Amino acid sequence: MSGTAPAHFLADLTELARMRAQWAAQDVSLQEVNPQVEGRRHRLWTALTARRFAVIAESKERSPSAGRLEAGVYDPAARARLYEEAGAAAISVLTEPRFFGGALQHLEAARTASALPLLRKDFLLHPAQVAEAVRAGADAVLAIVRILTDQELQALLRAGDALGVDVLVEVHDEGELGRAVDVGARLIGVNNRDLDTFSTDVARSLALAPQVPKGVLTVSESGIRTMEEIRALADAGFRAVLVGEAVMTGGSGLVREVVRWAS
Repeated sequence: MSGTAPAHFLADLTELARMRAQWAAQDVSLQEVNPQVEGRRHRLWTALTARRFAVIAESKERSPSAGRLEAGVYDPAARARLYEEAGAAAISVLTEPRFFGGALQHLEAARTASALPLLRKDFLLHPAQVAEAVRAGADAVLAIVRILTDQELQALLRAGDALGVDVLVEVHDEGELGRAVDVGARLIGVNNRDLDTFSTDVARSLALAPQVPKGVLTVSESGIRTMEEIRALADAGFRAVLVGEAVMTGGSGLVREVVRWAS
């Protein structure tokens, strides 16, 4: 599967992300939200390891390559209920506003509708954004190695440890995987989509799987649409998939099929 990246997509997105990180740093602190995480520590890790194979179902209004993903009004609460009923292990909620139409309010809406672990999927750069995610109801956050320095990545991981929030560290190639391993990431997602070109190939996950150390839990992200792909990923050692456009445009059938197969 392939798509077309908007011109200067990653550079523009990262610049906007740095502005939002600065705002978050002025608005929220780890100390402020720490009492909110009691009883909610490492819920994503627990949910993924409790199953032979798990699905993180994604909720988002649009994507840069596909445009709007739902014909009607986007309703993250309804999406969360749908995914929970289908048997998803967790829900990923896009909160990036410019390119994905996201908002922290979408995370809050999903939290009111579902008891499942929630992953804040965004382009995060500052520990305050981990606290911001917790305040909105998240149990986990995404950290994208491609846009982070090692120091920024380590800071996000420390914030996650402090709050009991799981950090899904996203990589796309061997170099990024090496960086994730070096900083001690224990939950790694392989993004099959190249954020520079938007080309997508599930073979990316299969190629990197043998290089992941034992003890690291791996999630394959993006472009996954068939049970054949999911079986291949499971055979390669992946414990979960993060599925977005396939469930946003095709309903929860794939989630149900994976749950039946893995039970």
